[in-house]
Parts: sequence; structure tokens; C-alpha cells
Amino acid sequence: MSAAPTLPHRSFDPPQRLLLGPGPSTVPQRVLDALARPTLGHLDPAFVGLMDEIKLLLRHAFRTQNALTFPISAPGSAGMEACVVNLVEPGDRVVVCVNGVFGGRMRENVLRAGGVPIVVEDAFGQPVSVDKVEAALKANPGVKALGFVHAETSTGARSDAQALCALAAAHGALSIVDAVTSLAGIPLEVDAWGIDAIYSGSQKCLSCPPGLSPVSFSERAVAAVRARKSPVQSWFLDLSLVMNYWQGEGGRSYHHTAPVNMLYALHESLLMLAEEGLEAAWARHQGNHLRLRAGLDALGLELLVPEAARLPQLNAIRIPEGVDDPGVRRALLNEHRIEIGAGLGPLAGKVWRIGLMGESSRPECVDRVLAALGHVLGR
Repeated sequence: MSAAPTLPHRSFDPPQRLLLGPGPSTVPQRVLDALARPTLGHLDPAFVGLMDEIKLLLRHAFRTQNALTFPISAPGSAGMEACVVNLVEPGDRVVVCVNGVFGGRMRENVLRAGGVPIVVEDAFGQPVSVDKVEAALKANPGVKALGFVHAETSTGARSDAQALCALAAAHGALSIVDAVTSLAGIPLEVDAWGIDAIYSGSQKCLSCPPGLSPVSFSERAVAAVRARKSPVQSWFLDLSLVMNYWQGEGGRSYHHTAPVNMLYALHESLLMLAEEGLEAAWARHQGNHLRLRAGLDALGLELLVPEAARLPQLNAIRIPEGVDDPGVRRALLNEHRIEIGAGLGPLAGKVWRIGLMGESSRPECVDRVLAALGHVLGR
């Protein structure tokens, strides 16, 4: 008979870190306090009232009047899957833009939904080419949708969402937009740009813990869901079922047990965003990016993405020749209590990713990471 395992004997006490990686970002105390409030039942009338407030606050953040705007009870990857599996049926052709790791994930989701991806590729670190997308749409009349990443987290590149969505609409295609890193960090206009389906994450510029994926669907997208010829392959992410919980008139139909306390946290983070103002939040992210860029210049470090396409909230920095990538990140974490991100895919070992998102986008955070980088690289 094997010996019983030794069980933990005390509560977990996480170390204090400054989170400057690609997510999660630092969670402010107001949001942490919201998490600790008494749990309610997910059909409690008071909680249903909170759900309505969350929808209203999300519409404000997305700049939309879409009725179907709510948080999926899962992280941003589930938001991506929800958009794809509800809009893409077997055999549907979808133009998918791949200029980073998360564009590649969108392609994988289209494949798993039985769709036929028509891939438009651009180099990692470059924005999606509007000209290439236009050529792909012209060469493939009748495609169901165009999918792309607005803010590519793996590279720090921003693509022209407004132009890309206009192209999709002109060719009769739905637009599916990844806004996981862009929501609340850079200008994003769901209604003005004609975005049909969009998803984000709670843990980036909203500075809420990871675990929720805000989504929004236009009337055109909802009509496409209702007109499906085949059932959605995912029961949990089937909008025709979920919307009866988030949109039920005069009473909500049970679908799943919502993460009640996480929704408290999202509500608080969205309140904080509304108090600051969207334009002020966008300007804050840009100002701190410029502060970081000046400091990186002084250290002799270069950014990967061309200036016109740089994300202020996610900065990919070229690693100088001969520098020990994991060693630098380890020293920052162990000696300075700062987390930064490694490169992904073909950029592994070639870049560091510094996130200045939400609560982590502060002048003092920029100054602290620059001082720590200078100390570690200097030796």
C-alpha cells in the first residue's frame, strides 16, 4: 500500500509581482475587493440586475448598441471559439489573416468548425496587409467571413480594423475581430467600423483577473446564427442557448452556473474604465508607451514593429545579440519582482514582450522596468 501524499498545510500566499507581460495585467485593489463580496445565486434577481449593468458597461467599452453583448464564462480563447463556431458551418469559406500566433489560432478554429480557411499571411511583426485581403476577397467571391486580429499579442502589431471591416462588408462577408488586447487600450469602434463579431479578454487592458471573454454580435451576425442549417458543434458556446440566459425577457433561462464573483470583478473594472473615460484610457496607454520607447532608446534597445503599426499596450523588444533571454527574464522576476513575456512562435528567443495594459500602464511601472532592465543588462 502506497504512502498517503503529504498535503499542503497552509493557504497559498502569492508573491508580489509587477505584471508587465502579455497578460494578465496588474489587478487594482478595487477589483480584488469586488471578488471578495458575498456570492449570490446566478439567477438571483439582484445578480440578474448586475448582469444588465455589465451588458450596458460592455456596450460602452465596445462602442456599440448591439443587444447581444455579454461576457462568455471562459477566457478569450473561448470568445474566439464562440465567434467561429456560431458563424462558421461545415464547408463555409473564411478568409483568415495570419500575422502572428493568434491569427494562426483563428485559422485552427475555422478548420475545427469544418470551415475552409483562405489564409492571408504577413510576417510576424507586420500588420495585416489590406491590399492582400482585398485581393483574397476578390479572388474568392461568396466567402462567409473575414477573420483577423486587431492587436496581435504575440508581436505588438496593430492592424487597420476599420479598413478590413469595410472590405468585408463590401464583399458581403461577416467580420470576426480578435480584440483581446485592444479593448480599452486603443481606439475600437464596433458600430462605426461595422464589426459583426468581436471578442476580448478580461485580463488585459480591463485589468480584471483572467477567466471571462467579453463578446458582441451585430444584428447581421445574430441573423446568421439563427439561419444556420446545422447545429453549433459546441453546446456550451451555442449562442442560441446562451442568449436566453443573458437576454431572457421577464426571466432568464438556466444555461450554466455563471462565475458570479468574477462577474463582480468585471463589473468593477468596467466601472473604473467608465469613470476614467475611454479616450482618456487610450491616451494614457499611448503616453506610457512613448515613455517606455524613450527609455528603451536610451538603453540601445529596438522595438520590433514599425512605428505606424505599434501597439502602445504591448511592446515587442528585439533581444540584443549575445544576451541570455531566459536569464534576463529570470533576473527581472527573482531580483526585481517584474514579469515580462517571452517571444512566441518564430519570435521565441528573439523578442521580449512588455505589456503596459490597464493598471500596469502607469509612469511608475515604466520607470521601474526600465531601471531593472538597465541594471540586469548592465552587468
